[in-house]
Amino acid sequence: MVERKTVRQQLRLLPVLPSVLLILVFLAAPILWSFHASFTNAALTGRNARNPAWTGVENYVRLLGDAAFPASVVLTVVFVVASAVVGQNMLGLLIAGLMTRARKPVAAVVGTAVVAAWVLPEIVAAFAAYAYFSKDGTLNQVLGGAGVAGADWLYAYPMVAVVLANIWRGTAFSMLVYRAALADVPQDISEAALMDGAAGWQRLVFITLPLIRSSIATNLMLVTLQTLAVFTLIWVMTAGGPSSASTTLPVLAYQEAFKFGDIGYGTAIASVLIVLGLVFGIAYVRLLRGDKR
Repeated sequence: MVERKTVRQQLRLLPVLPSVLLILVFLAAPILWSFHASFTNAALTGRNARNPAWTGVENYVRLLGDAAFPASVVLTVVFVVASAVVGQNMLGLLIAGLMTRARKPVAAVVGTAVVAAWVLPEIVAAFAAYAYFSKDGTLNQVLGGAGVAGADWLYAYPMVAVVLANIWRGTAFSMLVYRAALADVPQDISEAALMDGAAGWQRLVFITLPLIRSSIATNLMLVTLQTLAVFTLIWVMTAGGPSSASTTLPVLAYQEAFKFGDIGYGTAIASVLIVLGLVFGIAYVRLLRGDKR
């Protein structure tokens, strides 16, 4: 009986096997190669491209002495917190809440307008954002028409520009998550609180948000990990500049690996980015586990 039960359990795992193999080939293998390459002097061209040598922790020691690295870590955290944790998350919740109360035609128009930026290919959205924030772009044209002096946003305020662009492109995902979550909130609880004299903000803080806590944690985890990996948007808009004013970790890793040809050092930076993503992921998983207790 025990053997039959074991065989049945193994057979149940067969449908999952293709997914596991795909994860191992397309996710685990590149990550392991990245960690391995970060301990070598692999290069894009030259002798080290053909026969990279093991250098141990040399690349990581170099990171600690590189002034550009801590600055990129700070910019990455600022970019993630401002555009994902605060921007996309809060704006998505706000739009979802307004859409649940709006009339269907209005909700349909708003939903379409918000989702349009999300479904655009990233390169197209990046060029659109560049055209909007550039010195002669749409934003300055609008400000000029209103009699307000514009600015060279991509040069004077590059992080502000890329943060706003990422919020514009990514808010739709949070909106969809929260709209589905709000639709599952029992109306009778909110109506009972309203009859007891609870104000709108009180119903939001003490009823709605606790009921959708798991959706908030899941959304935060997904948008954070997505934003950590944002490269194309920043590269097209500012290329990490001016100087290094908008060089996040993905941009720095690309520059070191493919612009300067130092694959080993670039993958070391990418490995730090992976670890940073794990830190955020573990924090959100603990938040989800706490919600289930």
